[in-house]
Amino acid sequence: MAARPVCLDDVRRAQRTLAGVAQRTALEPSRHLSRLVGAPVRLKCENLQRTGSFKVRGAYVRIAGLSAGERAAGVVAASTGNHGQGVALAASLLGVRATVFMPEEAQLPKVAATRGYGAQVRVCGQGLDEALAAAREYARAAGAVFIHPFDHPDVIAGQGTVGLEILEQCPRAGTVVMGVGGGGLVAGVAVAVKALRPDVRIVGVQAAGAAAYPPSLAAGHPVTVEAPVTMADGIRVGRPGELTFRIVEELVDEVRTVSEDELASALLLCLERAKLVVEPAGASPVAALLADPAAFRDAGGGMRGAGEVGGDAEGDAQGRPVVAVLSGGNVDALVLQRVLRHGMAAAGRYLSLRLLLTDRPGALAALLEVLSAAGANVVDISHVRTDPRLGLTEAEVEVHLETAGPEHCAAVRAALRTAGYPVMS
Repeated sequence: MAARPVCLDDVRRAQRTLAGVAQRTALEPSRHLSRLVGAPVRLKCENLQRTGSFKVRGAYVRIAGLSAGERAAGVVAASTGNHGQGVALAASLLGVRATVFMPEEAQLPKVAATRGYGAQVRVCGQGLDEALAAAREYARAAGAVFIHPFDHPDVIAGQGTVGLEILEQCPRAGTVVMGVGGGGLVAGVAVAVKALRPDVRIVGVQAAGAAAYPPSLAAGHPVTVEAPVTMADGIRVGRPGELTFRIVEELVDEVRTVSEDELASALLLCLERAKLVVEPAGASPVAALLADPAAFRDAGGGMRGAGEVGGDAEGDAQGRPVVAVLSGGNVDALVLQRVLRHGMAAAGRYLSLRLLLTDRPGALAALLEVLSAAGANVVDISHVRTDPRLGLTEAEVEVHLETAGPEHCAAVRAALRTAGYPVMS
């Protein structure tokens, strides 16, 4: 077997390089998730890192390792947002010129932030793969150094410093779970954690519509997923890296997948319960905990040791802690609005209905009285009276409601049926 491309000493050197640059982000307890899982759950808040994600760690270590000649030539990157911001800030701190290629789909705040950190931004291509190709070609033509978003030993080592911090902050950790795109973060964390604590379980999480690792692990080599689709742009990567795949295959215990509904619900939970703004990719480990809490219960260590007294801050949950890495918090406000609405719908707290009314004066007001009596909050309403699909005495109403949960949704539907309103959807 070929030597592993990154070792614990590399990660420790990266940690020294990042001293005074990357923040030692907080590890916050989550009472709600701890009760759900049945073990203490702590959130590693890389969403509060400089540039809003862990990416600055790997980018800085990579650029800091360049020779004087390479620095003078400048660096080039391709990114949907987080890696670009990390490269832009790292290059600025090191006095290096940076050019970042971003696809047309990149969120505008991420584009603006990348420029704000000092990089020249070029928007091109329909996705990250096209932006990567353009960046590589530009780097070759300009003689600049291409900074890969995940598949380089320095980048992996830099991301691995998250794992060192987790063990320093939570020595009894039993499981570490994090989102996976190309695999730089999970590979780096696995190298650091498994070297020091081989008993700790490492779990990666991918969006089901962009899950390249499960088929790759089954095949024994990186496999490409064509046209990956997910709201979680931070982990929307169609193919594992060559280096990261080797590490994941060797050290990562499991890679799970989550749905878009589960991602939306997790983002909503982070906002409401943890008071943390997290992007969908950053919420992916929370989505995995919500989707299958039993899979993380008492993982790797059973009940609290006899030498420990008192209850945990997370609600007296017992067992070794589960650490969920919130990898980023860079989310566009419009995307956040859509995702939150989707999350509310997935949680049964947002209800959309189409109903038929008799087209007569006061009919709409009567409908609103029924909804009000049922305790539903009307967010939006559309009233159509003229349409070829409708009869001469019919009107159609589309109404969007806030509700208290699935039981309340059922009660609202029942109230409408009792009042004689045909519900079309």
